Amino acid sequence: MNVQRMKLSEEGLRRFFGPLEAQIMEIVWSRGEVMIKEVQSLLGEELSFNTVMTVLNRLSEKGHLKKNTIGKGRNRISTFHPVQSKEEFIQEQTRIVTTELVHEYGEIVLNHLFDAVQQADPSLRELLEARIDEWKRDKP
Repeated sequence: MNVQRMKLSEEGLRRFFGPLEAQIMEIVWSRGEVMIKEVQSLLGEELSFNTVMTVLNRLSEKGHLKKNTIGKGRNRISTFHPVQSKEEFIQEQTRIVTTELVHEYGEIVLNHLFDAVQQADPSLRELLEARIDEWKRDKP
């Protein structure tokens, strides 16, 4: 599942989702399966049921949530659960972004990545070195 727009100026999940979508995804990931009313109460009663329902349905249409509906008419109840765990989502999105950047900008991205790793936590540099050593050993 590929997020259509990544917002570089935002942080965390807001890079991939709107503010309300990010809050709702956090709730769904923490609960596993939710009903609309449950999400509404966790977000605060100032948001209408219809607003929460619309966002949940849009997240379902985008492929982030799976919707299950039981019953008909006024007795219909919908539940939503995540298609991926939060960790799987982040893994997939960062893989997509880095793959596309390396494919499009190659050497520039690798140079910036190397500089960023040098300035980051020393354990990241050790991880990078270990991955390069592993790659060299496994290279045919």
